[in-house]
Amino acid sequence: MDRKDFKIISEWIKKDSTVLDLGCGDSTLLKYLIVNKNVSGYGFEKNIQKVQESIKKNINVIQADFNIGLEKYFNSNFFDYAIMTQALQENKNPDHIILEMLRVAREGIVTFPNMGFWRNRFQLGFLGRMPVSNALPNDWYNTPNIHLCTFSDFENLCKSLEITIIEKKVLNDKYSSNFLAKLLPNLFGEIALYKFKKE
Repeated sequence: MDRKDFKIISEWIKKDSTVLDLGCGDSTLLKYLIVNKNVSGYGFEKNIQKVQESIKKNINVIQADFNIGLEKYFNSNFFDYAIMTQALQENKNPDHIILEMLRVAREGIVTFPNMGFWRNRFQLGFLGRMPVSNALPNDWYNTPNIHLCTFSDFENLCKSLEITIIEKKVLNDKYSSNFLAKLLPNLFGEIALYKFKKE
């Protein structure tokens, strides 16, 4: 497993901690954290096939849609970390789920594609069409993404919700970093990773 985003997330998480992985898919990340950081926790996934794949990996997983909320599943401060990778933009209410993450956990970690990436701007501004890229592979009519944002949008949301950004990493669609993404992240970064907590 050489996904750089997994490695970064693993570096941000303390050993032996508790983790909730929202939109966990087949629980590849959670399995990675169990092996590398000895975490315990749960996956949360609505797709029954992905849930079955998670169960085959011996992962505790709840089959439900986190858009309906987490209140009936977890008490406040139940976890050390709540993680959501590449699913924030699929949420009906991203602001609500961010607050829910910080209700059930001390810290949150999200990753998402950057709508402000220069190729996305070019496709929208000059070609007059919704962007399609490795980070945003679906056409507008069949995409699960309903709330695309830029890195600046997310940072403004955190500020308005009184959330402190602890760490930030900017990567390209191959999950590696480069000089331009570090220099002008909102223009040249394709994927962001944020670690945050309540102020």
